[in-house]
Amino acid sequence: MATEQRPFHLVVFGASGFTGQFVTEEVAREQVAPERSSRLPWAVAGRSREKLQRVLERAALKLGRPTLSSEVGIIICDTTNPASLDEMAKQATVVLNCVGPYRFYGEPVVKACIENGTSCIDICGEPQFLELMHWKYNEKAAEKGVYIIGSSGFDSIPADLGVIYTRNKMNGTLTAVESFLTIHSGPEGSCIHDGTWQSAVYGFGDQNNLRKLRKAANLKPVPLVGPKLKKRWPVSYCRELSTYSIPFLGSDMSVVKRTQRYLHEILEESPVQYAAYVTVGGISSIIKLMFAGLFFLFFVRFGIGRQLLIKFPWLFSFGYFSKQGPTQKQIDGSSFTMTFFGQGYSQGVSPDKNKPNVKICTQVKGPEAGYVATPIAMVQAAMTLLHDTSNLPKTGGVFTPGAAFSRTKLIDRLNQRGIEFSVISSSEV
Repeated sequence: MATEQRPFHLVVFGASGFTGQFVTEEVAREQVAPERSSRLPWAVAGRSREKLQRVLERAALKLGRPTLSSEVGIIICDTTNPASLDEMAKQATVVLNCVGPYRFYGEPVVKACIENGTSCIDICGEPQFLELMHWKYNEKAAEKGVYIIGSSGFDSIPADLGVIYTRNKMNGTLTAVESFLTIHSGPEGSCIHDGTWQSAVYGFGDQNNLRKLRKAANLKPVPLVGPKLKKRWPVSYCRELSTYSIPFLGSDMSVVKRTQRYLHEILEESPVQYAAYVTVGGISSIIKLMFAGLFFLFFVRFGIGRQLLIKFPWLFSFGYFSKQGPTQKQIDGSSFTMTFFGQGYSQGVSPDKNKPNVKICTQVKGPEAGYVATPIAMVQAAMTLLHDTSNLPKTGGVFTPGAAFSRTKLIDRLNQRGIEFSVISSSEV
């Protein structure tokens, strides 16, 4: 990518937001990574110079880097001021957009980046925004030769690249995968900042428009290879993990399906069916979640209900979400495991009339999902975009992480930084 004409290789937009401050710290770590031969020129961007300065000072203190503030550029810009976004985009090779909910604030950034020949990565978990951006801007981004890559945080790099990793490790043809996410929390429990909650509230409140968007796109179905993957019950027991699970309602299903469509239609690879679940432990957890879910689904249907959900996240989520976000102790004590159960066919066995005869189990493990794993995933996606250009899609466009990075070294980069991909078992049946 053309980095030499731009003063900054990376710009973190929304650096003073809750997630943005963790992304800022992660870029600062990457700047002095042992394998780097030269300093990484980068900047932070947002509405308030004072807040951006404070974030850099906090990062400097945390990382023991007293000179950090003087090494990082500061750009003042605002999503309501297109000229300021243009100015930011002109100075960057890649913009790391941390400003959500993306349905309200994401499109002007995408537009500015495309118009100014700048690539952009976000950590969006909102299927409607992600699919709309592809529908509206894929051709324009391709014409400009820039890469717009959504959902490059915990949503949805572990799931999307986890399916690709499972496919690559299987000796044969992978046809279907189920993933089970388990969140581990320490003695302090776990908590998520309410920005994620807001995205969910607005997303579920606007399901009709997502359905209309998909209908208007009028995409032909991706062919099924092997038997159709059966849907589990809303509450089901996973024998292999000895736990109950429910469907995972994040963006993983939408993202993985879009990746598999791209791999099939553009790269002519065999598509993989996918379903996503989250483990919930025992019966008492299920009852608590059912009550929270019923409250949520009832209130989210009405304008006043959505206002209440936004105003009192802690109350309606039974303490899972809060306006303060997690404490450092909660972050330090948390981690995640995503387990993938795949099935398919050994080499030479046709999927047409035979039952699947190969099973594989893989895992992606990592630190706390929202504010440790997400910044690592986002920054390594950006570094891959900068340094692994020969293995990216030949033309630009609006991509999922799997579509953009399936042939790159991103999985190796993540493994080196604590998001670990591994094979648990593989066997012919």
